[in-house]
Amino acid sequence: MTASMQSSSVQTLAGQSVPSLVISRADQARRDLLERITEFVLKYDLNVTGSNLSAIGTALSGANAALAKAFAEREMASQPIDQRWLDSVVRLDPEAAGRMDELERLMDKMEYSLMRFAQTAKSAQSETSEHRGAIGAQIKAMTESGGDAGPRGEVDRVIDLSRAMLDRIEQIETAMERSQAETDQLRDSLAKARVEADVDHLTRLPNRRAFERRLTSAAQQAQTTGKPLSVAFCDVDHFKAVNDTHGHDAGDRVLVAIASILNTNASDDCFVARHGGEEFVVMFYGFDKDAALQKLDGIRRAQAMKQMINRETGKPFGKITFSGGIAEVCGVDDTREALARADQALYEAKATGRNRIVAV
Repeated sequence: MTASMQSSSVQTLAGQSVPSLVISRADQARRDLLERITEFVLKYDLNVTGSNLSAIGTALSGANAALAKAFAEREMASQPIDQRWLDSVVRLDPEAAGRMDELERLMDKMEYSLMRFAQTAKSAQSETSEHRGAIGAQIKAMTESGGDAGPRGEVDRVIDLSRAMLDRIEQIETAMERSQAETDQLRDSLAKARVEADVDHLTRLPNRRAFERRLTSAAQQAQTTGKPLSVAFCDVDHFKAVNDTHGHDAGDRVLVAIASILNTNASDDCFVARHGGEEFVVMFYGFDKDAALQKLDGIRRAQAMKQMINRETGKPFGKITFSGGIAEVCGVDDTREALARADQALYEAKATGRNRIVAV
């Protein structure tokens, strides 16, 4: 037992001594929060994942007022709190866009600093090269002139000093070349990091970060051209059962298969991304919600006709279907609201039987 948990005694009004546990307020607060998180997860039968525990803890502790309000309103209205709803709340967190913007700004600053350093190094290298050439020519002239340039001892000292300066300049040039090479490598690494930061490592589709940036630019373009723009959320039906029955590796292969059919059957005017978990998001540029529904429903039907097999075990998955919700983006300032409407449409598709697409 630790010092903070050792028994002590307190004096009551009756003069009797009773044992107590000395626990700091901070420790007790953490214990209470952990108990509340555990009770919440068990009460609503939620998955024990890092993202879930983070969201629940942030809401129950009051660290995020918006999340805390959403949880309280949901419970007070006696509406279902399930994994689908929790994913929606976390996904539509308004602070996420700000964090992504800040990351973009930091990467832009880093890239600009590396560019400026490379320019400075190149300029300095050019100047030292000119100085090195001038000093080399001077040494050659003094050596060839012999004693005509002055007393022999002084000439030798000047030549030695010039050669030392020349050696030093060459060392500086070598260091600058190495620094420039390292800077170029850092810029290449940053460029690769930008690409990797936009890619979901399981499905190799663009991720949420890439999608939200593309949606912003597409909404601006749609407003300029007057063309319609729609967004859709897609969610694999009964995915938890796949993981529970066949294991998470098999579940990953199912996600890769769904990603492939969405990406393969989408047209060039569509942008497909993995939004997290078993959820995908599709942007339909030039499609109103009815045209987007027709397009996505065709992909849904194609997937529903397939009988998938777990190649590792030979056991059939059976039919793996997905549900979808679609909404039309009404303007540049409507992107987040459109995502919320699409998410609500997806929730409706799930609630009314799954394996269907709903547009609102």
